[in-house]
Amino acid sequence: MKFNLFKKPQAVAAAEPTSATTVTMAPTSPSMSTSAPDTSGSNNTEISKNDMFEEIKSKFLNEIDKIPLPPWALIAIAVVAALLVLTCCFCIIKKCCCKKKKNKKGKKGKDGFNMKNMQGGELTVGILQAADLMSMDSGGTSDPYVRVLLHPDKKKKFDTKVHKKTLNPVFNETFVFKVPYEELGGKTLMMSVYDYDRFSKHDVIGEVKLPMNTIDLGRPIEEWRDLESADQEEPEKLGDICISLRYVPTAGKLTVCILEAKNLKKMDACGLSDPYVKIQLLQGGKRLKKKKTTVKKNTLNPYYNESFSFEIPLEQMQKILVVVTVFDYDKIGKNDAIGKIFVGSKATGLGLKHWSDMLSNPRRPIAQWHALQPEEDIDGQLAALNAKK
Repeated sequence: MKFNLFKKPQAVAAAEPTSATTVTMAPTSPSMSTSAPDTSGSNNTEISKNDMFEEIKSKFLNEIDKIPLPPWALIAIAVVAALLVLTCCFCIIKKCCCKKKKNKKGKKGKDGFNMKNMQGGELTVGILQAADLMSMDSGGTSDPYVRVLLHPDKKKKFDTKVHKKTLNPVFNETFVFKVPYEELGGKTLMMSVYDYDRFSKHDVIGEVKLPMNTIDLGRPIEEWRDLESADQEEPEKLGDICISLRYVPTAGKLTVCILEAKNLKKMDACGLSDPYVKIQLLQGGKRLKKKKTTVKKNTLNPYYNESFSFEIPLEQMQKILVVVTVFDYDKIGKNDAIGKIFVGSKATGLGLKHWSDMLSNPRRPIAQWHALQPEEDIDGQLAALNAKK
């Protein structure tokens, strides 16, 4: 898999002509006076200029006297006008100086990568292409995409677009991780190639691991790396949730009570989470209603005891699915799903049993613990159920 983390000519002056210039001296006429020139004309000019200035000054003062404002108000107006002019001049000068500084900074290390850029807290990873991938589908091809993350921080991850039916995909996608430079040494860049499957879990084709303490971050890197077999880890434990279901046939009322959750996955850097629960009612793949609980701060074992009621006629109960998702609340960015379950007549395992017990015991709340599953797995199961129709 391939990834990537003139001199101006001087003008020649024309030589000056070396030929001598002929000057003809005429004899001085006896009638020409050799005395100093008469300066009376210049004196008259200076006097006329002074008269004009005095006349303009007097007119200006007369006009000011006509203005119905006291002298202090005129002085204040003049001071404000002067301040405005000075402020405008200062802003223009500052703007010009800032532009010059930015131009100088832009010329420094344009095509390189320096320590100053890394201190800004951004690592750019480009996924270019893959070649000769293993075929994962029955047709001899795959539907590959790449997932990029900085281990051990699994919360922040990026996925490329899925390329259908190919073993040599070209991605050309770029992702940016915001992480302080001093923390990069303890992280590992992981690029995992998956085969997308709409109705089941996505299979791992291979992966590339790059410990950041072995990478020279002083220069851009673009190279091919062989995919290694991905470690087959045990399914990650996401936690459990306890919910209660109650249905009253005569009133057509379904009540879902979110009681509590335990041993939730750690989603925050402090080793805790800010969990809340979202309840969705689905029919034929379409969302009918949704509700959510309050957020419980800094806990992996939240207690809610919050009830939500929905009006569902008895004849529609066989078509309804109740999807329960636990999210980690985040003030900045998207809220990440910790885990998900669903119950209903079309569910399997514990989800089907819980629904059947509720219908067999009308008007009685039936509580049950459910193990949370990855969001993509539940979404795949729901998509498969809708496709069967």
